[in-house]
Amino acid sequence: MMEALFLNSTSVAPIKLLRIPEKRDRCFLRRKRSVVYCQESGNVVKPSGISSVFTERAALVSTDHSAALRDAGSLILSPNGNSQAEIAVKDLVPYGGPTTSLAEMHDGIGIVKFLRGKGFLITGGTGFLAKVLIEKILRTEPDVGKIFLLIKAKNKESALERLKSEIINAELFKRLRQTHGKSYQSFMLSKLVPVVGNICESNLGFDEDSADFIAKEVDVIVNSAANTAFDERYDVAIDINTRGPCHLMGFAKKCKKLKLFLQVSTAYVNGQRQGQIMERPFSVGDTIARELSEISSRPFPTLDIEGEIKLASDFMEAYEVKSVAQKMKELGLERAKRFGWQDTYVFTKAMGEMMIDKLRGEIPVVIIRPSVIESTCKEPFPGWMEGNRMMDPIVLYYGKGLLTGFLVDSNGVLDVVPADMVVNATLAAIAKHGVAQKQDINVYQIASSVVNPLVFNDLAKLLYEYYNSSPCVDSKGRPIKVPSMKLFSSMEEFSTHLWGDAIQRSGLTTIPPSKGKLSQKLETICRKSVEQAKYLANIYEPYTFYGGRFDNSNTQRLMESMSEEEKKKFGFDVCGIDWRDYITNVHIPGLWRHVMKGRGLCS
Repeated sequence: MMEALFLNSTSVAPIKLLRIPEKRDRCFLRRKRSVVYCQESGNVVKPSGISSVFTERAALVSTDHSAALRDAGSLILSPNGNSQAEIAVKDLVPYGGPTTSLAEMHDGIGIVKFLRGKGFLITGGTGFLAKVLIEKILRTEPDVGKIFLLIKAKNKESALERLKSEIINAELFKRLRQTHGKSYQSFMLSKLVPVVGNICESNLGFDEDSADFIAKEVDVIVNSAANTAFDERYDVAIDINTRGPCHLMGFAKKCKKLKLFLQVSTAYVNGQRQGQIMERPFSVGDTIARELSEISSRPFPTLDIEGEIKLASDFMEAYEVKSVAQKMKELGLERAKRFGWQDTYVFTKAMGEMMIDKLRGEIPVVIIRPSVIESTCKEPFPGWMEGNRMMDPIVLYYGKGLLTGFLVDSNGVLDVVPADMVVNATLAAIAKHGVAQKQDINVYQIASSVVNPLVFNDLAKLLYEYYNSSPCVDSKGRPIKVPSMKLFSSMEEFSTHLWGDAIQRSGLTTIPPSKGKLSQKLETICRKSVEQAKYLANIYEPYTFYGGRFDNSNTQRLMESMSEEEKKKFGFDVCGIDWRDYITNVHIPGLWRHVMKGRGLCS
């Protein structure tokens, strides 16, 4: 019984004791393992003898008891096992932490309660993850306040059109459409407010009136805007992923009732770190190269974020328009690797985190770091996704018979998390820290590699099993038979395989010498196909051979602070994912249904 009330926990201690009756010596409870002790005057410590009665105050309402004991959340301890309470524990508190009443423990974090009436500003609102977040908020708490969506558009009319076509009319919202029926459109427009703006501009591109109005209404800011291309132009990636959060934090300081700033980042901002990677924030100037240099003896460069922004700007002016795009891509990859990150995307996202910490002042900040976000596991329905995520081109090309092997560490781990779990963890973190409003920064890695790893070799087997039993069809409706996927540890082996595979599929070896032009044309096609696959493998190599594993202790503690009801409504326990079921029954079917729209759908 004591364990159920956490009195034996290493992190919980009782306070505010009330003595009944007043004639006896004053006492307090001392925690030692699983036993509650009562210390009386004279410093004699003895067991309190708590036995059969250990229940909520509400169950022992008596007109003889002090009015102070009738407060909600009080506990009554009866040393003798009878209903005459002798010690009332007013509150339970974490050791060295804030008070937590019994009512709060029963309610958990209070996610739904926190959402009620709150105003949100969400960037990247038309993106994959933000849509799942918006849907979950509106479905679980329709009495949420206004949700302002920063939308890049020419004018208000264009922004409204994007809201309707990309969000309100999206299949993702079909449960809300069923719930509200004919009033669905009006409900959505009453909650979602499209705002013309651009995170790359100062003051987010808002006009003065819009900025003032939104600043008065917003309780929570969620930055979900990002450029996720691994090889994006350096200047473009910096604008969105690094300078964007700076602009948003500048606006956050104008929001008088702001309770929380949440940054959606990625677990891969940890760059080339190895082994188990903890949930720690960056400070300005941190580099992975420096961490690695402390392990080895090699020197490390100093990261100056303002200098990187200027470098990208100056670099653009140094080249002609026709060559600047490729040069900018090369610059981004070179700068990322110089400082210890694998590509432009994660490097610029890491710099964005650093700038948030530098500029936040007294604003409470949460940074969510999901790993590879894939299709929804359960909500609002299994398998929904939008766009090709990280592993999806491989899944699709393999199913079509166009890619029968890949460059990957067969014993390595693909760290995957379903989108709905990421959203649930995000909402739990928003509520927890939005209520606490501590002026600190908290990091949550939503990842599976430590607690429930998906090994590449197992994934390859699951893909083969799926397509062997549910083959895709070619343009003539014939089933495509795929061989088991081969995994290669070197680019040389992979290239040899690609070339042989391409020649066999094209029928190049069967072309007679007299058909020289046809043979030359097919060879060119094969060469392009091989080069595309090699380019894809080169981009993915830092991830398919990734040596880091993302610790999620903070995320697990967040889950433990939830009530049982909240865990049902907002679950994000990645330990419970059955990868065979998720990959074969949820993700692959969802990929063909929602991304490919049934084209070449498996028979």
